Amino acid sequence: MGRDVAEAFPEARAVFEEGSETTGLDLARLCFEGPLEELTETAVQQPALVTTSLACLAAVRSLGLEPDVVVGHSVGEYSALGACGALSARDAIALVRERGLATAEAARERPGAMAAVIGLDDEVVEELCAGIEDVWPANYNCPGQIVVSGTEEAVDRLVEAAAERGSRRTVKLRITGAFHSPLVAAAAARLRPAADRADWDEPHVPFMSTVTAELEGRERLADLLVEQLTAPVRFTQAVGGLARMGVDLFVEVGPGQVLAGLVRRIDRSVTAVSVGDRASLAKLEEVLSAER
Repeated sequence: MGRDVAEAFPEARAVFEEGSETTGLDLARLCFEGPLEELTETAVQQPALVTTSLACLAAVRSLGLEPDVVVGHSVGEYSALGACGALSARDAIALVRERGLATAEAARERPGAMAAVIGLDDEVVEELCAGIEDVWPANYNCPGQIVVSGTEEAVDRLVEAAAERGSRRTVKLRITGAFHSPLVAAAAARLRPAADRADWDEPHVPFMSTVTAELEGRERLADLLVEQLTAPVRFTQAVGGLARMGVDLFVEVGPGQVLAGLVRRIDRSVTAVSVGDRASLAKLEEVLSAER
C-alpha cells in the first residue's frame, strides 16, 4: 500500500522516509512489499496505516486541495490530527507508534475478541451488551453495523444472542485484542505520558472527534486520544453530525475504501470518494470539477 503515490509524488515519499526515521521501522518496505504477517502486527500496522494515509494526503495537497473539516475512524484519528495541523506528521506517526506498542502489549496481557454484528438496530446491540458481562459496543460503523469487543467467551455469547434476535450476520474479527473496551485500559495508561508530551497546536480546520461526536479543540485532544483506547468509536454519530453541518463531500484518504462505503450508508445524500493511489486521485479531481 502507498507505493503508487510514493513513486509519483516526492511529497508522499518524504512522508514514508520521515515515518521510518521516527519509528525505526522500514515503513516503505513494509507497506510496499510486506510480508503481510509482519505488516499486520498491531505495533507495526498502526504506524503503517497512518504513514500511508498522510502520504496520500501529501499527494492530495500537492494538487492544491485542502480539507474543510477532518474526522478519523479509530487509529485514523491520528491521520486526521495530522491533516488538520494539530500534530505534525512526524509527531502523529511517533504517537501512533507508541499507541501500537501499547495496544499490542495490552492485548497480550488481557487477550480478547471483537465481532461485527450486522442487521440489528444500535439499541438492540447495546441492550444485548448490557445483559452480558465483559462485552461492550466498540465501533458504531454505520446504521445496522456495530462491532462489539470483550473477552472471547463474552463475545461468543453476544454473537449467539444477536443471532437469536435476528441479526443478518455476525463476523468474528481476526484480532486477539478487545480494542475500544475497558480490557485495554493498560494501553491508555501507557499512552498518557506520550500524549501529554506531544507538541499540540490548535487545529487549523475543525476536528470532529469520534469519541464525543463533537468538534474538539487543542485543549481536549491529548485526553481524547487516551480515552479513545477504551471508548467506542462513534463514527455513525460523527459523520451524521458533519452531514447536518452541511458537509456533502467526504474524501477517505489512505489505503482501502471501507470508510467511504460506511459514509454512504450513514447518509445516502452525500458523496464519498476514496483516495489511495493515482487513479483514485484523478477520480477525486473529476468529482471536484463536476461539483464546480
